[in-house]
Amino acid sequence: MKTISSYLTFLLLLISCSGAAEPPVPPTGNGEEDQVQQPPKTVAECEQCIVISEQSDSQVAIADVRSNEVIWYWKPRESNVKPEHYAWFTNMSDAKPVFNGEYILATASGGGVALIRIRDKKTMFYVHVGGNTHSAEVLPDGNIVSASSTGNFLTVIGVDTLNFPENVYKKNIPIDFGHNVVWDRTNELLWSAARSEMKAFAYNFDCHRPDLELTEIITIPGIDAHDLFPKHDEDLLWLSMSKNIYLFDPRTKTTKPAEGPQASIKSISSGPASFPDIFLKPKEQWWSDEVVDSRGNAIFFKTGFRIYKARWFVKNAFSYPEKHLFKSCNK
Repeated sequence: MKTISSYLTFLLLLISCSGAAEPPVPPTGNGEEDQVQQPPKTVAECEQCIVISEQSDSQVAIADVRSNEVIWYWKPRESNVKPEHYAWFTNMSDAKPVFNGEYILATASGGGVALIRIRDKKTMFYVHVGGNTHSAEVLPDGNIVSASSTGNFLTVIGVDTLNFPENVYKKNIPIDFGHNVVWDRTNELLWSAARSEMKAFAYNFDCHRPDLELTEIITIPGIDAHDLFPKHDEDLLWLSMSKNIYLFDPRTKTTKPAEGPQASIKSISSGPASFPDIFLKPKEQWWSDEVVDSRGNAIFFKTGFRIYKARWFVKNAFSYPEKHLFKSCNK
């Protein structure tokens, strides 16, 4: 027995000295490799955020890509939108930061257009324009123009924050397959790509009776134009067609092929040099649960999400001045 006991003691000492029996040491949290990326507490603190049009829950979401977490959202049923108007915001179709990143301009296929204050999620203005609304833009005086594919029209909207949503001035301007609108601050033009044509519109700058006049039509390659959005810090516009993506130059009025996923792209967005270009390429019908970079790598993913478009939360110098303050016709 003594021999066996001595042998067991020897084995235990050997194991102890080798370290094989020691439990793993937990991460210290002191090294960068040990740290779990925590989401920012506010949108203002976020260094790399994207704005998402999310259709599974009829919401606009702002997500931090570093932590892969949603840090802000807006849903009509949790805001000051009237219950009888919730259906206007079925299937969110676009959302982007405006007015120095303090507001979100959003549209939905249900025909709704909304201007939302990020700080308290208050819907400052909303209206129904109808026709499967796909996008909207802020005009220099604070009015809004939207694009609707069903019915084929743009709608110029007089933004009156005191008398919405029923008593709002609206005027429709015909356009084929309306999917996009972008204000060009330098040239004081509104651009909209319609199927195989790029159209330029002049704005009348009448705050109470806004209107647009078609001034030029330019042929563009491909068919069924979808997204049109400024390339960050360049005087170029991303343009997605049914099978290819391009960059449109408003100065030369020409297009050139662009790098990235090519077919059926719903949205394209770029940021500073350290930000990858991002794309929404559908996985199911017209949506995806992920946003990808130019090589198809996911930069944001959320199970159950039906993302239709995604935009970097960055300044848009192509469309808006450096000091871009919220305004409306009744102010």
